[in-house]
Amino acid sequence: MTPRPGTMRLACMFSSVLLFGAAGLLLFISLQDPMELAPQQAPGIKFNIRPRQPHHDLPPGGSQDGDLKAPTERITRDLSSGAPRGRNLPAPDQPQSPLQRGTRLRLRQRRRRLLIKKMPAAATIPANSSDVPFIRPGPGTLDGRWVSLHRSQQERKRVMQEACAKYRASSSRRAVTPRHVSRIFVEDRHRVLYCEVPKAGCSNWKRVLMVLAGLASSTSDIQHNTVHYGSALKRLDTFDRQGILHRLSTYTKMLFVREPFERLVSAFRDKFEHPNSYYHPVFGKAILARYRANASREALRTGSGVRFPEFVQYLLDVHRPVGMDIHWDHVSRLCSPCLIDYDFVGKFESMEDDANFFLSLIRAPRNLTFPRFKDRHSQEARTTARIAHQYFAQLSALQRQRTYDFYYMDYLMFNYSKPFADLY
Repeated sequence: MTPRPGTMRLACMFSSVLLFGAAGLLLFISLQDPMELAPQQAPGIKFNIRPRQPHHDLPPGGSQDGDLKAPTERITRDLSSGAPRGRNLPAPDQPQSPLQRGTRLRLRQRRRRLLIKKMPAAATIPANSSDVPFIRPGPGTLDGRWVSLHRSQQERKRVMQEACAKYRASSSRRAVTPRHVSRIFVEDRHRVLYCEVPKAGCSNWKRVLMVLAGLASSTSDIQHNTVHYGSALKRLDTFDRQGILHRLSTYTKMLFVREPFERLVSAFRDKFEHPNSYYHPVFGKAILARYRANASREALRTGSGVRFPEFVQYLLDVHRPVGMDIHWDHVSRLCSPCLIDYDFVGKFESMEDDANFFLSLIRAPRNLTFPRFKDRHSQEARTTARIAHQYFAQLSALQRQRTYDFYYMDYLMFNYSKPFADLY
């Protein structure tokens, strides 16, 4: 049976109405803010801007949202106080329409974006190469000084890594051997590895490690011989290969360095200008026999009285009559910083700030600070840049240049400036 023309027109009109209705619905949906259609988050749950620290790692009085809580609340108050008069924002427990919920959600997200943009880059401390991330001091101590110290750490690590990439690229591909970690001391309770650099505060650092390990109650109670000749602290090379690699990958690794010329002069003054039952007979006698013309029989017998130019002659001689010593060896040889990725690089010149910053990072007891006392020859002035210049003034320009060349990698890796203007 053939359908009537009127019936066909009616069906076409009905189909057109359905199509227009569907198109209008699609257009309405496309014009909506997607966030208005998103479900509202449960009260009290905040956006995760960064991985949250475990609750037991938080400083006393802190919250799980860390330092973001106070700035977020401050920005919220500022924005709320700027709302137009007469506009009443609904209380949290009042029923809200979907449009109001969407508006509040967008405001919260905008505040979060504003907060992230305004946060200084150094305020969030990135994870280091170990599995255990650095934890910033508590919110009460995060002032400009702490931020400056963290930025200084970032810059020191950057300079060191660039020097290694340029001059020691092959080092990063070598396997770590016990020799590379023979100067590294282990403190298991706070998961710290410390590479000892003599004449850069190493005696007091080992005292600090002993207190951290519970071996002493105070750094002032530990004698010099206990520090250097006792076996209280373990060295990393005493562990098996698995123990070495595990600690290198999970512990916080740190070293402290010193301006190379000052460190050299400090070592010379300590070992050769004071009575010493080891350095005088072992090094002094060999140096005097090789580099002093017409040395007296008494000098050759005791090894005492070595002069600084003679000591430098020994240092620069490729055929030394006696071997190298850790007190004047390169830091790059002692600690292998191009092979081991240190998490913290401190400097003797800023020892107090750097040391106490590090102790805060590892959450050491609050009453433990880096000791200030001079370990040996306490009545004698510490070696400063001025004193080092006086000693190096005894050398020729060529000897100064060759000594600078000898320590060139240490100058480069740790960003020390040239100590004399005529060096190149």
